[in-house]
Amino acid sequence: MPPSTKILKLYRNLLDIATTEFRVIIESGEIFYSPSKEPWKLRLYLCDGSFIDIYYSTNGKYSYHWDRRLLSNKIYRHDNAPHQRWSDISTFPKHFHNGSEDSAIASHISDNPELALNEFLNFAIKHIIAERNRK
Repeated sequence: MPPSTKILKLYRNLLDIATTEFRVIIESGEIFYSPSKEPWKLRLYLCDGSFIDIYYSTNGKYSYHWDRRLLSNKIYRHDNAPHQRWSDISTFPKHFHNGSEDSAIASHISDNPELALNEFLNFAIKHIIAERNRK
């Protein structure tokens, strides 16, 4: 199976999990493709108007990025890009941007994509509920 076919299969599986098991916050999702028709990323649309982009590359790079900039000027992202700026983090190259691009902490998200999705969406649920309770 070509690597891009594996990525497409992964995105379809993650989309199915998100839209069935996390209906409480996930309204819909779609797979984006590159100009050469390769699967590029999965986007999930959340009930609060924000979105989560999930990216996996054929060489093992990944990103779980929750973009809330239009709502609260915050981002939350687990990724494994080996930026030297974060080389002192104990889980390097894995790191977590907890609200900002300019800071990162250790990331303990699972290396298994399905478990990582579950962990990240549960994080989003807790965050959305806490935000609603503050209002």
